[in-house]
Amino acid sequence: MKVLIVDDEADVQPLFEQRFRKEVRTGEIDLAFAFNGEEAYDYVEKHPFEVVLILSDINMPGMSGLELLRLLRQKYAVAPPMIIMITAYGDKESYQQAMQFGADDFLTKPLDFNLLKGKLKTLTFDGKDIGS
Repeated sequence: MKVLIVDDEADVQPLFEQRFRKEVRTGEIDLAFAFNGEEAYDYVEKHPFEVVLILSDINMPGMSGLELLRLLRQKYAVAPPMIIMITAYGDKESYQQAMQFGADDFLTKPLDFNLLKGKLKTLTFDGKDIGS
């Protein structure tokens, strides 16, 4: 499963690589990274059927995660990709906007990686389990 992580913080990449080391090594998950919304949108444009899940921060310079979500949902109305928004601010307005724009889920920082791994194991598309 190709997972695109979108976050402007440089320490996110080594953190995800460490937390998903086993899943990457066994080939269950293939991680890709983008450091802003524009880069993520370009990546999806170049690999339209590759990315199964996008984990995107909301607050980033340039194109925000919410704008990325809105643009991707206009272009790809049905999953994949599934899109989970991640933010340090668990405010009601960000949550409502993310859901209105078509987010599949919403998580707050600091990320609970056990919770995230549990969610990844239950992902399904068209009744087909992709998390195992």
